[in-house]
Amino acid sequence: MQSMRASEFSTSSQSLIEQDQTESQPKITTKSPKKLAFLPLVFLIYFEVSGGPYGEESAVGAAGPLFAILGFLIFPFIWSIPEALVTAELATAYPGNGGFVIWAHQAFGPFWGSLMGSWKFLSGVINLASYPILCVDYLKLVIPIFSSGLPRFVAVFVSTLVLSFLNYSGLSIVGYTAVGLGIVSLCPFIIMSLVAIPKIDPSRWISLGQKGVKKDWTLFINTLFWNLNFWDNASTLAGEVEEPQKLYPRALFSAGILTCLGYVIPLLAATGAIPLDQEDWVDGYLASAGEMIAGKWLKFWIEIGAVLSIIGLFEAQLSSCAYQLLGMADLGILPMIFGARSKWFNTPWLGILISTVIALSVSYLDFTDIISSANFLYSLGMLLEFASFLWLRVKFPALKRPFEVPMGLPGLVVMCLIPSGFLVYVLAVATKAVYLVSALMTLFGVAWYLCMNLSKSKTWFDFKMEEEKLDNEERA
Repeated sequence: MQSMRASEFSTSSQSLIEQDQTESQPKITTKSPKKLAFLPLVFLIYFEVSGGPYGEESAVGAAGPLFAILGFLIFPFIWSIPEALVTAELATAYPGNGGFVIWAHQAFGPFWGSLMGSWKFLSGVINLASYPILCVDYLKLVIPIFSSGLPRFVAVFVSTLVLSFLNYSGLSIVGYTAVGLGIVSLCPFIIMSLVAIPKIDPSRWISLGQKGVKKDWTLFINTLFWNLNFWDNASTLAGEVEEPQKLYPRALFSAGILTCLGYVIPLLAATGAIPLDQEDWVDGYLASAGEMIAGKWLKFWIEIGAVLSIIGLFEAQLSSCAYQLLGMADLGILPMIFGARSKWFNTPWLGILISTVIALSVSYLDFTDIISSANFLYSLGMLLEFASFLWLRVKFPALKRPFEVPMGLPGLVVMCLIPSGFLVYVLAVATKAVYLVSALMTLFGVAWYLCMNLSKSKTWFDFKMEEEKLDNEERA
């Protein structure tokens, strides 16, 4: 509801307006016997965003050591921090499952909440499909039979089911598993960095790249962008967090420090200790760098760490997708059955099942354009997210915000404008195939919204009605 100001309003009328604004703040609508604690939340956010320095190598190959180092030092301030601040404010103001869906719903209404949910969910499950494939790609280096054919099909299928069952066993278990996976996968880079210290030549850090190697700025920007993204994904778990108003800002800050150090320190160690051969700096090169710095045993450990990191990425992404569907059911956007929880583990079993089935279906397609389309949809969702953040400041100025970005509206516009420029760039450089696939997915999202509205009017499914939601909202 739009805030209204008029000089003739009495003090009591003004109080009623502010109370009504505060009442728009939904309370957690689902309860979990085991809430997600601080450390597991930190590592779930860490795996949503990063999972380690795997994948940063392309920045060196694209632009040379100096630009790569500066990129991972500077880019967090112009992209990651604004996104994390938006997430911290809105996740604490609306601490329910659904995250960004709730924000768009509160800002612009149910259509945009539903479309946000479609964009982010499709983006999430498509990215989810890639992780078991990456696991099998590493396994085939040890077991060549997994390279193609039926064995590869079975390996992808079984690994997806096993990882999904781990997610079904409970969010607390997934959280502490993420802690273990994060520590073990980071350890080889800590060792590599320590062993590299006496071998480092600081002059290698200021190299602009080898002569004759053309810079690929598109690859460079994309590498930074996608390695420092997705800070908002864990917002869909807000309803499962113990004291989210207190823990979320701290967890985001801690995960941000861990992510940045996890990128910069190994990058400094590898570029400083090894003579530059720029064309070798592609995905997976850090394992070879580890071998050159400390021996083959470290290369093996880094490759094992990559598999563990992929498992962490899968678990974090699946949790985000499943609890997003639960949150959309809480809002009445989806039927109540989507909020069904396991009697044994209290997890959203239907959300996990749907996400797993879609991910499996996508994993057997030639999905280069589909993955690019997923990133396109995510970018659209982020633009809507920034718009929701700004409009909620205008629409509900009296809303209780346990964490509030300490800026006025003009400052917030500037803060959101810079990362929005990167999002527009990602949209502008997409191929025609990506535009087509993204348009079809968006049309599906619109059709789904219309179908759900028809289902409500015909009472084909049970939905959480507005009256029920109001009974669960937090009042001042």
